[in-house]
Amino acid sequence: MFKLTSLNLNGIRSAASKGVEGWVARTGPDCICVQEVKAQSEDIEGRFEELAGLRGHFHFAQKKGYSGVAIYTKHAPSDVIVGIGDEAFDAEGRYVELRFDTPARKFSIISCYFPSGSSGEERQQAKFRFLDLMDPRLAALKAQREFILCGDVNIAHQEIDLKNWKGNRKNSGFLPEERAWMGKLLSETGLVDVYRRLKPETTEECYTWWSNRGQAWAKNVGWRLDYHLATPAVAACARHEEIYKAERFSDHAPITVEYDFKL
Repeated sequence: MFKLTSLNLNGIRSAASKGVEGWVARTGPDCICVQEVKAQSEDIEGRFEELAGLRGHFHFAQKKGYSGVAIYTKHAPSDVIVGIGDEAFDAEGRYVELRFDTPARKFSIISCYFPSGSSGEERQQAKFRFLDLMDPRLAALKAQREFILCGDVNIAHQEIDLKNWKGNRKNSGFLPEERAWMGKLLSETGLVDVYRRLKPETTEECYTWWSNRGQAWAKNVGWRLDYHLATPAVAACARHEEIYKAERFSDHAPITVEYDFKL
């Protein structure tokens, strides 16, 4: 089995202080995709180059304490792709892809952090531009190779994916345009929302993010923002999922899926 975890850390140093490294050691994923590293290379060197014995591959943001993604893996990749080829978004550290290619198969693991539009209209428009860039990129990638994209997509796709869907229809993360983009990605591009393949109707247990306001965690007023998005053949191998909530390392919960294959 191939065990793959995704987690928005909301700062790797913060998550480390809350015990994330010990949890990774205990659960033993093959790879863990992380977002919002909120560190630069000098912060990582000598401390977070590895996580529980897994080797890290990073895309840092230029701005200190902002964004950044990584993949920690026990398997050596055949290639590492950093960024999506857009200067503005690549400066924000949002995409790293590890390729594990053999003569028999081309396969990638991606860690991606989609922009949030909650801070205002300017960032919402940036989010829409990012979605416009990612749509053809993922379609082209799907035509060339199998992959799993793990990440904080910052979109709750369906009404069952958040607690207060009626009150959030005009808020970033649940806007009609964002939900339509996700629907198109699944229906036309043909990617699979792996969690929903395994748990098509689960609602309150599906949340992966809770606001720090208004006792959202205590009341389980959450959103499902963190995904495994996979090509169909890979998604068909998914056997088990877990959203881990017994400990809190971040304002997000880690989501782990076990796939019936080995690298």
